[in-house]
Amino acid sequence: MKYIRQGNLSISVKLLEFINNEILPGTNIDPKKFWYGLDKYAHELTPKNKKLLEFRENLQKKIDIWHRDKKGGKININEYSNFLEEIGYLKKEGKKFQIETQNVDSEISTIAGPQLVVPVMNSRYALNAANARWGSLYNALYGTDVIPETNGAERGKKYNYIRGEKVIEYAREILDAYVPLLKGSWKDISEIPKVENNKLNLKLKNPKQFVGYTKKSNNLSSLLLINNSLHIDVKIDPSHTLGGLKDKAAIHDVILESAITTIVDHEDSVAAVDAKDKVHGYKNWLGLMKGDLQAKIEKNGKKIIRKLNPDREYIDHNGNKIKLHGRALMLNRNVGHLMTNPSILLKDGSEIPEGIMDAFITTASAIHDFKNKGNSRTNSVYIVKPKMHGPDEVAFADLIFEKVEEVLELKKYTIKIGIMDEERRTSVNLRECVRAVKNRVVFINTGFLDRTGDEIHTSMEAGPMIKKGEMKSSKWIAAYEDNNVDVGLACGFSGIAQIGKGMWAAPDKMKEMITQKINHPKSGANCAWVPSPTAATLHALHYHQVDVFSKQKELKSRTPAKVSSILIIPIADRPNWAIEEINRELENNAQGILGYVVRWIDQGVGCSKVPDINNIGLMEDRATLRISSQHIANWLHHGICSKEQVLETMKKMAKIVDKQNIRDPDLRGYARYEPMSDNYKTSIAFKAACELVFHGKNQPSGYTEPILHINRLLKKL
Repeated sequence: MKYIRQGNLSISVKLLEFINNEILPGTNIDPKKFWYGLDKYAHELTPKNKKLLEFRENLQKKIDIWHRDKKGGKININEYSNFLEEIGYLKKEGKKFQIETQNVDSEISTIAGPQLVVPVMNSRYALNAANARWGSLYNALYGTDVIPETNGAERGKKYNYIRGEKVIEYAREILDAYVPLLKGSWKDISEIPKVENNKLNLKLKNPKQFVGYTKKSNNLSSLLLINNSLHIDVKIDPSHTLGGLKDKAAIHDVILESAITTIVDHEDSVAAVDAKDKVHGYKNWLGLMKGDLQAKIEKNGKKIIRKLNPDREYIDHNGNKIKLHGRALMLNRNVGHLMTNPSILLKDGSEIPEGIMDAFITTASAIHDFKNKGNSRTNSVYIVKPKMHGPDEVAFADLIFEKVEEVLELKKYTIKIGIMDEERRTSVNLRECVRAVKNRVVFINTGFLDRTGDEIHTSMEAGPMIKKGEMKSSKWIAAYEDNNVDVGLACGFSGIAQIGKGMWAAPDKMKEMITQKINHPKSGANCAWVPSPTAATLHALHYHQVDVFSKQKELKSRTPAKVSSILIIPIADRPNWAIEEINRELENNAQGILGYVVRWIDQGVGCSKVPDINNIGLMEDRATLRISSQHIANWLHHGICSKEQVLETMKKMAKIVDKQNIRDPDLRGYARYEPMSDNYKTSIAFKAACELVFHGKNQPSGYTEPILHINRLLKKL
């Protein structure tokens, strides 16, 4: 990369020009002041960043020694807790408090609903995610396995009216359940609904659920209804047919308010290793904040330009015009404290901590939104901060944001923070983590995969871990999930901030999601992650079924989860697995690792639907990679398997992954797929996958980024 000197910083020409020519114009921020401020605080904050990382490593060394001294003996939780307190891992809780965050948008504070996560590097996906605020229930049902493909209801290239009728029946049942009529059923409406003098001729059981309507050519075109603060838009068109059939009520679709919030991700779901990659991501985020992001796509043989959806306009029951936001409220997930990036070099020639760079640049981009209020109507910037270990690291994020606000001349606490409760030291100190940002926190959530990866790495020396598939039923998981909600409610999150739950990783298994993901709102979570707009529309049904805020009031009185339960380590008790069991576990982990890594290294794809060992497509990102690589590393360390056994398994599964990717149908526009099994020695992707396993024990906190980044840079040479 070519660099230009600005003060004590050496800045990539590509990044410098992008910020000076595209981000800063229109913000009233002088480029000299921006670079002076970044120069000053990058050099002031970097030593603090390094000390926090050193403290992480020192704690890990002490924990490793403690477990080795036990030599596999049974762990006494009280003794273990006392030890963790002595070394500063476990903090004593202070007095009770309530968060004081102000100027929070209603999508976060008072509306419960799905949260979509999308990689910032793909403009098409980013636009789809932002536009997923509203989704067609008819399309979501017709195109997924929620409607069984039996008795003539199969999906095909042509419209199947039998399947269509089942979709209509399902949708009418949804309307009956959540916006019931005073008498009868939505299925039995035999005439087109009317609104005359702003009065709806359909008698609803709760008349307040009628919010408004739209007309086209003086004819009713939609009814706007509401349930649990979520809108339902019933589309009406007498001329519309479904498979040649006309609906008696002229209802041709039911549009649900779906992804209330979207996390635009610069972290686990992207492969950004240099200035070119970072500018690509920043440019898409800037386009979202300016409202002018576009993507050229081809659909059904036609070339179209995808843009951000406009707001939706209706007439309310008093005859007044109303607007509803047309897009999800967008949060930005920055990088954590660990990684550095060569886009900017400090005065000693070292790379800038990437999280510091992200904070300055993504916030500066969001200033454009303050004028048009296309995203936040409260002039807030929402940054989700991942991979923080404990209160001190959360306090450091607060300090970074404080300095960004100073340089960009923003009001204090303009930047709101989301805490990812995905590291063990954060889980057991969650209340104190929240206290450190009580004036800007808007979000805490649980993430099973990263949290399990950290669980394995932290307790690497304690013994061999249980099988990966058994982790979800281990004792610490339930306590961890409950504790996240308990702490959020105790700290006053309800009505101010989000309590979130993790991702549904199987985008093709929507029927199963409908059955299982109801447990997230039932647990008291305002939001839960979904992998696609379709999943958001279907998951929205759960928030019609459960009034989350009422549930939160109910949960406040329960006995809180115990930290001691979270500390129970999922060690396999005297494992006596057969060689076939061990091989199956290794193959499952190895296949997932290779399927993800080959795309990351060779093609720069940070998140995609990767076929698992049973050819079921699962959404994979670095969190899934972390748990799989740490699990094999743990078994290697404790002699459950050998290095030779693992290497042979990796080679065997590489051949399978190569076959699964032979056509590479979903990655148009990326580099051609390169088989790993053609030459294991020269395949950088295969080498990187092996390094993640064989050097996994020594990676900082078990993170995969250091190995991935260096190998991706090698591939790009």
